[in-house]
Amino acid sequence: MSEKITTDKNETRLSLEQHIARALKRKRISQGYKISDVARIAELSQGMISKVENAQVSTSLDTLSRLCNAIDLPISKLFSDFDIGGRGAQHVKSGEGMEVVRTGTEVGHTYHLLSYRQGPIKRYEPFLITMDDASEVFPNFSHAGHEFIYLLEGRLLYRHGKQFYEMGPGDSLAFDAAVPHGPEQLLDVPIKLLSIIHYDNED
Repeated sequence: MSEKITTDKNETRLSLEQHIARALKRKRISQGYKISDVARIAELSQGMISKVENAQVSTSLDTLSRLCNAIDLPISKLFSDFDIGGRGAQHVKSGEGMEVVRTGTEVGHTYHLLSYRQGPIKRYEPFLITMDDASEVFPNFSHAGHEFIYLLEGRLLYRHGKQFYEMGPGDSLAFDAAVPHGPEQLLDVPIKLLSIIHYDNED
């Protein structure tokens, strides 16, 4: 029996999880894939994919990227179709930022992406970072653009290149993100850090 998706023109605005679930399921079905096919290609469990398609879990960007690649759906297209009122504001409630898996991070080091839709060109990425394992060893991060960080809670020693900065609540740091950087030592946990990465896009 073929799968069908029904829509109601008078339905209320979808949450981000519901929007992702519906878009992924529609694309999968249009491509003629079964959940088992996507699971094999994306190297994810069928149970996980089923939960995502039924909006039962908040999906990490790593998992979402695998799913989109498996069904040939550009992840930028997925977010650009999210209804946030045309050119209006995007409101992300507390705790609803999408969890991001970044290479090199360990348990106790979590990123939540606070904004998803910015148009066809990615101009910036705002993250809320939480760290609660004082013994964690951090990798060197290096990426395009400039970064601004603002410490909300806790204390840490942050490195940028060969320089080290001890930071407490209310302290900020702005730097060239192409230079290796990252937390050197967590002095007082838990730590909450706002990080905004601005990309120097040239048309």
